[in-house]
Amino acid sequence: MPAADDDGVTTMRFGAMACEAELTVAGRAPDRRLLDAAAAEVRRIEAAYSRYRADSVVSRINAAAGSGEPITVDEETAGLLDFAARLHAQSDGLFDITSGILRRAWDFRSGRLPEAPVLAALCARIGWHKVDWQPATRRIALTEPGMELDFGGFGKEYAADRAAAVLQAGGIASGYVNLGGDLRVIGPPADGRGWALGIQHPRDDRRTVAGIELKGGALATSGDYERYLDLDGRRYCHILDPRSGWPVQHWQSVSVIAPVCLAAGALSTIAMLKGPAAPAFLDAQRVPWLAVDTAGLPVRNGI
Repeated sequence: MPAADDDGVTTMRFGAMACEAELTVAGRAPDRRLLDAAAAEVRRIEAAYSRYRADSVVSRINAAAGSGEPITVDEETAGLLDFAARLHAQSDGLFDITSGILRRAWDFRSGRLPEAPVLAALCARIGWHKVDWQPATRRIALTEPGMELDFGGFGKEYAADRAAAVLQAGGIASGYVNLGGDLRVIGPPADGRGWALGIQHPRDDRRTVAGIELKGGALATSGDYERYLDLDGRRYCHILDPRSGWPVQHWQSVSVIAPVCLAAGALSTIAMLKGPAAPAFLDAQRVPWLAVDTAGLPVRNGI
């Protein structure tokens, strides 16, 4: 149920996309139906692109891998595939939505590392260049058996943007959407100062490494603290290099501010994958960013 505080800020929390979701609106109490519609939009995107649902678009594409039979997708999915193609080019191949297949090798609850032959076999199935994507006809085919697409690298951020769009279309001018720490700000509170937000310390969820006030745009963080395995003093996280199949190691986390959450999340993930080249990459994108190195020390530009 939505709850309003003494400052006239209404918050509704719900579970979606394997995280706690939060819709926060300032000003007059919003129509409950509008909040429900924004939450429904998040769940719609989850259902459409979840690899865990046999009826999702992604599952239909994956099921046809290697068959030679292309799948025709809707305009929304086509836009996301075009976005994935741009990210692949922009990241020099590091951001690759065919690399989700590596989850078959990495079980972060097992306490064991995957065997090298298993990783090698999976890496052989990775590669956006092996995807036959025809934007003009919206037809896609995975050319080799066993290939998979995975929208997990930007699905949550896209859902945050879409939920914010629903609220804006309903007349909301002040508030934000928070999906597990990925935030899209609709507009500032009444005092105009911006929403006070904190960036979590990647090694202590009770601490922050920075505080910011955000009036608009989006903030997203990628890090090694969500799903990981600690073994012999070394952390192995869920952000995996598609070239080797092994987790990134250079940063504990990277946070990015961008106009929309889809861009912020993609840039923070690419930065994690780029390792020591991340600062130059993010500076070239002209976005504010903050990274935490392996010693837990912040490196920043604009945050």
